[in-house]
Amino acid sequence: MAEIWGEEQLIADGFERVYAELEWYDGPWAGLADIDGKPHYFEMQVYDHSHEVDEYQVWPASEAVAELEREQWAIYARFYERREAGEVGQESHPGHGGIDARYDELELLLAPHRLAPDGARRLVCELRFIAGVDVRYRVEGPDYWLRWRPRPPLIMECCGQPMITRRPRTPA
Repeated sequence: MAEIWGEEQLIADGFERVYAELEWYDGPWAGLADIDGKPHYFEMQVYDHSHEVDEYQVWPASEAVAELEREQWAIYARFYERREAGEVGQESHPGHGGIDARYDELELLLAPHRLAPDGARRLVCELRFIAGVDVRYRVEGPDYWLRWRPRPPLIMECCGQPMITRRPRTPA
């Protein structure tokens, strides 16, 4: 079972809020979260169970775009609440299109901002769940926060001795 943390402890440990989850598979793949106190998109780049950490491309989102993402997320979160309560079925998921006109409009407006630019930074993150939250997807964001850091160096062995090497740089 995953460890659970209060918001004060998350902040003290350097974790930051996630506003929207755009994709999840065994962990967050894409979304909108604070990085260094400002909204950024993140998107999984390396997913391999042999790696200890997952690598993401991250790039800033303007406050205006972040507000649109939060608006679309709120539409989804309200659907999720109704579905969990048994009021609606999966067929009414707004992501199917034609269900919620504003959700569809936001999808078109946000699509170009969700594409990683050539200069996107590469970071890794750690996930912690929020204590006292029993709803997976809430209007204020999913039930976890993330802590971001640069990629760690690779550690390789040669002749039984550890060697630390940097990953090859990718052109910016």
